[in-house]
This record gives sequence, structure tokens and C-alpha cells, in this order.
Amino acid sequence: MKFTQQIAKHFRELYFGGNWTSVNLKESLADVKWMEATRKVYSFNTIAILVYHTNYYVSAVSKVLQGERLDASDKYSFDLPPIQSQEDWDKLVNKTWDDAENFAALVEQLPQNKLGETFADEKYGNYYRNIHGVIEHTHYHLGQIVLIKKLLAQIAKTGNEEDNK
Repeated sequence: MKFTQQIAKHFRELYFGGNWTSVNLKESLADVKWMEATRKVYSFNTIAILVYHTNYYVSAVSKVLQGERLDASDKYSFDLPPIQSQEDWDKLVNKTWDDAENFAALVEQLPQNKLGETFADEKYGNYYRNIHGVIEHTHYHLGQIVLIKKLLAQIAKTGNEEDNK
């Protein structure tokens, strides 16, 4: 198996299951309804914002992998459009799965020698660094999502957010 195929496999496992951490985004979001996804707990980002934020970078890097210029800015990466219904939440989640599969397919097809080349601009490093950055970034926020879900479950159980400080 080519190295780029291994990287794509690693990414798919993060999103869809089978990684050695036994935690993935799809299973972690499977039981999250839109009201939970948009519920603010303390000063944390909402689950919906974290899903949007991680997918923002998947989408941005995917465009570069398709030969387009990098058109993304950290300042817009948390600009989640309003989620006002289950349908809005489902659209975001489904877009996330579609974008993830597209990203993995693009990584798989990437010639291995491209991994060491400059990604968009020298200040961003090479393709390898950026692809793995997306994976690391998603793992980081997946951990936050799991913790926020646990907090929401505890709040639902006790009925009082103050009891959980």
C-alpha cells in the first residue's frame, strides 16, 4: 500500500471508525441532535461549531489538493451559519461526511513525491505537514466533542449546569 493510501486510511478511520483509539467522529455524532449540537456549555464552543471548524480546514486543504489556490483564513473558521433545525444540523453533518470522503480520496490519489513539496506557500510547510495537521486538528476537536457530550449528558441528568462546575 502506498504511503498516501496509508494516510488516507488513517484519515477515514478518524472519521468513520477502525482507528486504534476506538473513537471516531461519525459514531461520536450519531446520537447528537441539533439542540445538543448548538447548546453552549460554559465558555466552550458548541459541538456544531467544532464540526464546522474542523470541516472548514478539510475543505480548504481539499481545494489545494485539487489544484486550486488556498482560500481560507483562521478568522472565518468558526463562522458557523445558523443551525435552527434538525435539517440544518443534518446538512452540516452530511457535508462533513462527504467532504471527509472527498479529502481521503484526494490524498489517496496524491503522488507520493508531492508530500514533500511546498503547500500553497512556504510559510505553510509541505503537503505532508498540512494533511497530517488536518488529522491532528480533527483528533483534538473530536476529544472536545466527546467531553462536551459527557457534560451535556450530566447536565441533562442533574438538570443544573451549576452542579457541574
